Amino acid sequence: MSRSPSETNETHLAEGFPAAKLEQWRALVDKALKGADFEKRLVRRTADSLKINPLYTRADARPDAAAALPGQAPFTRGTKPVGGSWDIRTFHIESDPKAANAAILEDLEGGVTSIGLQVGIGHGLPATKDALAVALDGVLLDVCPIVLVAGDHVFDAALALTGVWDARGVKASERQGSFGADPIGTLAMTGRLSETLDTALARAVALMKITAASPRVQAMTADGVVAHVAGASEAQELAFMLSTLVAYLRAAEKGGLTPAEALPKINVSLAADIDEFSTIAKLRAARRLIWRVADACGAGDAAASVKINCPTSYRMMAKRDPWTNILRTTIACTGAALGGADAIVVLPFTFALGKPDAFSRRVARNIQIVCQEESHLGRVTDPAGGSWYVENLTEDMAKKAWEIFQDIEGRGGMAAALTSGYIQDMIAKTAEARAKDIATLRQELTGVSAFPLLGDDGVHAEPWPTAAAPSAKSVVEVKALKPHRLGEAFEALRDAADAQGGFKVFAASMGEIADHNVRTTWIKNYLAAGGIATLISDGYKTPEEAADAFKASGATAACICSSDAVNAALSQPTADALKKAGAKLVLMAGPPGDAEAALKAAGVDQFLFAGADAVATLKGLQDRLR
Repeated sequence: MSRSPSETNETHLAEGFPAAKLEQWRALVDKALKGADFEKRLVRRTADSLKINPLYTRADARPDAAAALPGQAPFTRGTKPVGGSWDIRTFHIESDPKAANAAILEDLEGGVTSIGLQVGIGHGLPATKDALAVALDGVLLDVCPIVLVAGDHVFDAALALTGVWDARGVKASERQGSFGADPIGTLAMTGRLSETLDTALARAVALMKITAASPRVQAMTADGVVAHVAGASEAQELAFMLSTLVAYLRAAEKGGLTPAEALPKINVSLAADIDEFSTIAKLRAARRLIWRVADACGAGDAAASVKINCPTSYRMMAKRDPWTNILRTTIACTGAALGGADAIVVLPFTFALGKPDAFSRRVARNIQIVCQEESHLGRVTDPAGGSWYVENLTEDMAKKAWEIFQDIEGRGGMAAALTSGYIQDMIAKTAEARAKDIATLRQELTGVSAFPLLGDDGVHAEPWPTAAAPSAKSVVEVKALKPHRLGEAFEALRDAADAQGGFKVFAASMGEIADHNVRTTWIKNYLAAGGIATLISDGYKTPEEAADAFKASGATAACICSSDAVNAALSQPTADALKKAGAKLVLMAGPPGDAEAALKAAGVDQFLFAGADAVATLKGLQDRLR
């Protein structure tokens, strides 16, 4: 029997409480800040200088977002009216076709739904029909999309895949995948093309035409990941992708294809990063920007056919303690899924070390399977829609990307901006600013600069083989966008420490554990980021006790650690005692304040504190510890 409305038991949790006001919250925050600047302490800025507020309220709601629906232009909320699964893709880099085939079949049996192949470049497969036939043996090509990454060899690779489809009797209407022709991305990444850009674009348009009878095959890719791995911000990555897309639409029009005909033949690639909300906003902004370009071309509805592929970010991957990469790629995958990616590639957690093995590939695909099949992240279309934070971030990111896009177009388009070096310089400035934040620990990297693990992490991978130099002569050359990972500077310090057999510093932790624990923990992690081990204890009550323990440790350097109050009372006599005990280098954790001169006179050689350039500081310490 159903209840009448009067019998329904409803609970109103806010009933009886006065409505909270933003001014009340701000007053409490100001009290907690004790005079500190609100903007500096609580308002974050992205690499694009976009403001991230600590709190969003109904006053921040965007009227245009309230009426937006999934599946409707401008497609910010997705191109489909209802949720659905994304394409679980794995990417294979393997020169041996038989080894590639074994890995591909294993992935497909493990739940993967499409395959990406590097062909003709780097450590990939030969760009021949025979090689692809072996690599794809046993793959149901009328069900499984095949996506190629072939750089300058894309046309040979496309012909090879077409030949395999023909030989296997796969009908044109049943073929799925992408040839991935991306001459602008290839030029940006490698700094060279073996033919003129106009010729490469014309040939790519020809690939569009020959796949006219295969609606599920794309010929070209507008790749923003090229900019991302070189250090671009979110808006710069979006602008790079968008300007490339426009260049490809112009080439298609020149070749006799309308924008409405060309757009379904182009997909885009954007990186999924560890900043989950930025990834969500970036994908939402991307769909809106693509629609804006398509609409300006008179083909707004065709924007819904442009697929967004999302590999997890290579630049966030770490070589040291690579287990942390599992956390990074899981967060990135979640952001891509919630942002509405059409296909996701999760890089194996050992990818920065070398060739992925069966275990790392299994972990990578299982991350996606758990997100899709157990967490059901794809069942709700645009779950972040309506969030005042995400809606504002989407809008701000789209506006900034459009501004950069217009700047690029005003300089003659992507090809001209690459040739002049404008794109490279713009991205380099962003990368340098981010590197400074990482070096000064304003941006921490788990397992690299924050909570680093010294010693063997138990992860080993077969190193990537050395790639052969390009055989074809360069016809076009520009300055390449150099890929780099965020942790490389700290990894270089770890490598230098390992080459010296490691370094160690004695921690002269003064007072009770409650006094020194915060600074002892901080200095242990700080020094470990440079490959320097810290010998820690429960603490010492007197300078003499610390000096005796230092003598017994066998170390040649010591670091005084405690609270500001205990440091003021004990650091000077402790430094003197450590020097007399034979310490060649005496450090102190924490700023010296007004006592700097007296502390130096007592024997403190260097002060370590947050905010300084940790990479430079740790390199200097290594030099002194040798």
